[in-house]
Amino acid sequence: MSSKSPLLVGIAGASASGKTLLAKTIQECLPSEQIQLICEDSYYHDQSHLSIEERELTNYDHPLSTDHDLLQNHLEMLKRGETIEAPSYDFTIHTRGEEKNIIKPTPIIVVEGIMLFTHEQLRNTMDLKIFVDAPLDICLMRRIQRDLVERNRTLESIFEQYERTVRPGYHNFIRPTMEYADIIVPRGGKNKIAIDLIETKLKSMV
Repeated sequence: MSSKSPLLVGIAGASASGKTLLAKTIQECLPSEQIQLICEDSYYHDQSHLSIEERELTNYDHPLSTDHDLLQNHLEMLKRGETIEAPSYDFTIHTRGEEKNIIKPTPIIVVEGIMLFTHEQLRNTMDLKIFVDAPLDICLMRRIQRDLVERNRTLESIFEQYERTVRPGYHNFIRPTMEYADIIVPRGGKNKIAIDLIETKLKSMV
């Protein structure tokens, strides 16, 4: 790896807007030894001290649900050339898993998550900030497909959470952070032109 500090790229946007697909598509455009991907979801607070009923009430669409200070600390470590042990999160039990993800510093580190730009220090740490903009009805359809299959949720619980926290969280916390973005990408990982432009920009920055 170069002696230069890693380039930090933040990707934010609504839940199920296409952030992860965009991040993974960018990752696939570059050699694996040049880029790492970190998901903000992994940094939700540990809730093992709570009952499962209490955990199920967690508002994942509020900035306080995430340990942004730990994420900030880990990004600073990567900037210094240090390896980190990122946490993992298990949405089926609503708390952190036992697995740790070993992440070594690479020339480009992409961080994606809904609340990334709500944290001032994290925003200031990012070298490039991207906001994925997608209609909320499309996000909801994607969220239903994902949560039914990957997170063992019922359709009723998905709609209840959407009305209670997801939609309000987007309007109160996520959408206002669009103003901090350097690039706004409609359609996320399916926007081939935007991906080509971002890839070109990243290659020019490292």
